[in-house]
Amino acid sequence: MSVSSRVVLITGAASGIGAAAARRLAGPGTTLILHTRRNAVALEEIAAGARATGAAAELVLGDLAQDSAVDALAEAVARHGRLDGLVACAGFANSAPFGTATAAELDAAHAAMPRAFFRLATACRAQIEEARGRVVAVSSFGAHRFRAAGHVFPVSGAAKAALEALAKSLAVQLAASGATVNCVVPGYVRKDEGAHASIDEEAFRRVVEAIPAGRLAEPAEVAGAIAFLLSPEAAYITGQSIHIDGGLTL
Repeated sequence: MSVSSRVVLITGAASGIGAAAARRLAGPGTTLILHTRRNAVALEEIAAGARATGAAAELVLGDLAQDSAVDALAEAVARHGRLDGLVACAGFANSAPFGTATAAELDAAHAAMPRAFFRLATACRAQIEEARGRVVAVSSFGAHRFRAAGHVFPVSGAAKAALEALAKSLAVQLAASGATVNCVVPGYVRKDEGAHASIDEEAFRRVVEAIPAGRLAEPAEVAGAIAFLLSPEAAYITGQSIHIDGGLTL
């Protein structure tokens, strides 16, 4: 994948890791297709910053749990005729335990994350293969870390685990074309100011005490790993889930 002429699609690009990835990847010769569910104002700011670096930016809004939003993204990719990078970042955490979480919440998490990824990767597969592109799915430690004294995420953890399984299956199917598929698995990441958090401030304090590195991750640190996996240097890395969690899952 040449960084001098590439098309990169980022879902969930209005805030957090997705926004940090957009900032990291923006530059001359790059076209960003940026998605958010409904935060149009924030996405416009991210797009303006990208354009200031010399990148082109196209915006798509919609709930990825709805087929129409996935179709709109696939149509945007088709207009450009190629897809060098797909960053599936859109998602959410749900810490409701068994007995509180509902089957409807489980269905919603799967619709918004693994099902949306499945449909989008299926729709864009030809463009990814032709470009020998890179796919990065953003998972979560909630699919890997289960402690009696910690937080568990039955609903969103299950959805992220399914996302990783789909990514590995896709990696096998695309490997012969030279395209790669990997996951990054963040730990606890600092939220944007005013952003919704699935646990309260006091719980976050206890979380930090459980992280060997002694701090939360910055979105830009996860974006750095994403940028590497999208780069030519990562051409021989595929089917991997790379933890970026300060030692949380050790």
